Amino acid sequence: MSVLTDIHGHGGGGHAFGDSVEGTLAAAAAHRAHGTGAMVASLVSLPLEVTRRQMDVVREAMADDAAIIGVHLEGPFLSPERKGAHALGNLVAPTPEAVDGLIAAGDGLIRQITIAPELPGALDAIERCVDAGIVVAVGHTEADAALARQAFDRGATLLTHGFNAMRGLVGREIGPVGAALDDDRVSIELIADGIHLDPALIAAVFRAAPGRVVLVTDAMAAAAASDGDYVLGVLAVEVRDGKAVLAGTDTIAGSTLTLARAIEVCVAAGVPHAHAVAAASDVPRAVLGLA
Repeated sequence: MSVLTDIHGHGGGGHAFGDSVEGTLAAAAAHRAHGTGAMVASLVSLPLEVTRRQMDVVREAMADDAAIIGVHLEGPFLSPERKGAHALGNLVAPTPEAVDGLIAAGDGLIRQITIAPELPGALDAIERCVDAGIVVAVGHTEADAALARQAFDRGATLLTHGFNAMRGLVGREIGPVGAALDDDRVSIELIADGIHLDPALIAAVFRAAPGRVVLVTDAMAAAAASDGDYVLGVLAVEVRDGKAVLAGTDTIAGSTLTLARAIEVCVAAGVPHAHAVAAASDVPRAVLGLA
């Protein structure tokens, strides 16, 4: 039986991954109660020493819950122009010292990392991470299609929440999404919550990239919890009617999605049920190299 596997989610049940061991376990339990059998704990951009502490927290939680299978670093190597719900002051360039420090601190814990390929040293950082066994995703980026292709040639094999926090796909400049669609080596994350993407676009991507769509939640603490006021990293988030935005703005700040709900949204959009289930199970597990 396929194991629903979320490779990009920040929390749930009122808790964020990495804030505390108890909260990390509670967030995992909230998603497990909705059918997710394995999850990668995503951490937003924070000062490097804080990120290292949060990785230690996740590692400790993993000893008590085998459903947590590692960490996804969504930052801090992101474009300031496409930062989304990441604090600008926490973004840094992927210098060899910063990259090697995180790899060493992770010691095998890091499953995935998102990198904007236009940052100084980013293409070399992609290779360094791939050599360390980390799946590299292109995301939160101003890169055009040509630069995205360079990132893929250097070993990136994933696109972080496709269409969000990146250039769009237009006729003469197809951007990272177009480059990913054109490259069979690359899988594409989609947040199928009916908010981040038009359902018709979701179905179109399934048709255009069969077997390469990865459904993710990008869930924050309010997933499987109630509306209200939350914190994502260091930023205040308001959740109203299940939509999370940075307080006082219309900037989307993650989701309140579960993988089971993502499958429902895809099927309602016309995606065959088996394809939607695979995109939430077999495909993400293959991206991570899991049996």
